Amino acid sequence: MDSINKPDPNVIHPISGYDQEIYIKPTLTNPNIEVGEFSYIADSSFENHVSHLYPWNNDKLIIGKFCQIAAGVEFVMNGANHQLNTVSTFPFFTLAGWEMEAPVLEDLPLKGDTVIGNDVWIGQNAVILPGVHIGDGAIIGANSIVGSSVDPYTIVAGNPAKPIRKRFDDQLIQLMLQWQWWNKTPDEINSLIPILTSSDLDMVKDFIQKQLNITQ
Repeated sequence: MDSINKPDPNVIHPISGYDQEIYIKPTLTNPNIEVGEFSYIADSSFENHVSHLYPWNNDKLIIGKFCQIAAGVEFVMNGANHQLNTVSTFPFFTLAGWEMEAPVLEDLPLKGDTVIGNDVWIGQNAVILPGVHIGDGAIIGANSIVGSSVDPYTIVAGNPAKPIRKRFDDQLIQLMLQWQWWNKTPDEINSLIPILTSSDLDMVKDFIQKQLNITQ
């Protein structure tokens, strides 16, 4: 760790001399993609991992802070879906030369925004399908296809992705969701690293309860 320079969410390359890992937020150009500070991807670019994000669908990809996105991850947006309520699924209206007006949005199989919480780890080559919501602290296994929403602090894997287990017991999960360490300042987070990297979960519970002024 560089003890001289403080964490900076506006740098693109947080590892000196290495361009295959970037903080996403300072690289964004698409207004329909929102990413929180310090979330990174193991690649030299991010937006080419988002497919079928067309402005006429009015959907967004929203990712929180401190997310860890591995190489090969793809976010598939609503524009990938075809109409299912018609005789043919062929998208005539999108292709030149065909005499079809674009259908109203209500007739398209739109599933809304794709929303990823904070401190989410998405494993290599996972695919996140349209409209999925992934809760804070969740872990997505490598090569998973995620087509339904994921609860906070839950590990999912597979095709289709299914819950494997919760990371913590319900009490600690609720404490973590109340504490929201990712919203603290970099200086505060630096001081909390011994807690954030501890495997003594009872000690972590006690610490957070004190931070939140919760009495047992």
